[in-house]
Formats: sequence, C-alpha cells, structure tokens
Amino acid sequence: MALAKTGGLKRYYDVNGWLFIAPALTLIGIFLIYPIFRSLFLSFYSGKGMMLKFAGFGNITRLANDPVFLKALINTTTFFVIQVPIMIVLALILASLLNMDRLKFAGFFRTAIFLPCVASLVAYSVLFKSMFSVDGVINQALMAIGLIGMPIGWLTEPFWAKVLVILAITWRWTGYNMIFYLAALQNIDKSIYEAARIDGVPAWARFVHLTIPMLKPVILFTTIISTIGTIQLFDEVYNLTEGKGGPADATITLSLYIYNLTFRFMPSFGYAATVSYVIVLMVAVLSFLQFYAARERS
Repeated sequence: MALAKTGGLKRYYDVNGWLFIAPALTLIGIFLIYPIFRSLFLSFYSGKGMMLKFAGFGNITRLANDPVFLKALINTTTFFVIQVPIMIVLALILASLLNMDRLKFAGFFRTAIFLPCVASLVAYSVLFKSMFSVDGVINQALMAIGLIGMPIGWLTEPFWAKVLVILAITWRWTGYNMIFYLAALQNIDKSIYEAARIDGVPAWARFVHLTIPMLKPVILFTTIISTIGTIQLFDEVYNLTEGKGGPADATITLSLYIYNLTFRFMPSFGYAATVSYVIVLMVAVLSFLQFYAARERS
C-alpha cells in the first residue's frame, strides 16, 4: 500500500514537473529547434524570395564559385586567426597584472578594462568611426608624434579597415575574457607562487609554467567562446561600415553576407541558409581542434 502511494506520488511530481517546464520547452522548440531544421531544409532549395525550387547540392556548388562568399570566408578566418590569439594573450597578461597584491587602485583598473564589453555597441561604433576618421584624433595624434606623415584611411583602405575591426573587437571583448582569468587566478593558492619565487623562478617563467597550465580549463573555455563570437562576427562590421562590409568587401564577414543575402539583396533564403551552415561547420571543427589540443596527455 505504501509502495503504491509512493509510486503515485512520484508520477504526480513527474507530471507536474513536465507541466512546469512545458512552456519553456515549447518556446525552445518554436524559436530554436524548428529554425535549425527549417534552415537545413531551406539549404537544399534555391530561388528568390519565397519562389523556391529544390536544388539538391546546387547551393554548395554555388559557394565555390561565389567570389563574395570566398572573400567573406577569408575575412572571417583572418579575423579569427589574428584577433583571438591577441585578445586571449592580452587578457591573460592584464589579469596577471591586476591580480598583484601591491597594485594600487586595482578595483578602478578592473572596472575600466571591463566596461567596454557592456558599452552600447552603436555608441562605441560611432565613437570609433569619429576617432579613426581621416581628420580624427587618432591620425592627429600619430602625426603629432611623428609616426606617420599623412593621415591613414582607416575606413577607406582595405588593410587598415581590417585593422580597425580587429582593434574594435579587441577593445570591446578583452575585458570580458580578463574577468574569467582574474576570477580563476584568485582561486589559486598564493603559496605556489611564493615557493617558486623563493626557488628563484623569474616572473616570466612563473607565468608560463605555473599560471598558464593552472588556467588551462578557463583558457579553453574563453578560446572557444571567443572563436564562436569571431566566426559569427556581425555587429562591429555592420556598424563601422554601415552594413556594407567595405571598402570593396575588405571587411565583409560570413554573418554580414548572410544578412545581405536575406535582407539587403533580393532575398535568397536557401543560399543564405547554406552559408549559415558553413559557420556551423567552422565552429564545430575549430571547437573540436581546440578540445583536442587541450586534452590531457598521459
């Protein structure tokens, strides 16, 4: 009798539990799971707007012959290869410096470095465009100290436009990664560093052989989320180039190209879905490689 009551009570809680999470599961199904399968379905169709026809693997063939897609792929890879390592290393160095006990005003510096990642995207994009314009404060400062003889076209020259995007992303997200490293560093027993210092281990060696290995799980986490964010890069490029990815597609990314295919050009939903799965494939492969490289070796 007691078992029957217990079994009935368990079923009661199970049913009520599912009822509680049913609204959330429904929303996840409608706004997450369904779009994933719908976009996969659309990737096998081509056509303008809603006039779609089955194309099989035609969209994949089109990728190899699309110069704008290839340009977006190269740009996205370039941003990832250059910007992510710079940001990770810079965040590690800043976290180590801000973790020093003798540093004065540490709270102020931590807040100042973290603030960019919570700043308004539009506001900071407008600020960067103003600062890096031909007659902006950056060019004036560089000319004043004699580093350049004439203004740099940060927004009009392909190479410098890429540099500007990398600077903008690094400025905004370095503090975000730094907070993870700083939190992890504060959980490390300081006696480990003290013992190494007594043994005569220099500061750079303590950083390379103690700090980095002990932060390995956090470094892996931040590298993966930074990889995903950079491969999906859209906001900074859209705001800095007014949605054009210019000059001459020098800064166009895969996400911006998907946006253009869907909203700016004649809508090509099937081809845009195919390009979106290129991002999925890149993120999956790069994440796997990072997990593989960070695996524990016996």
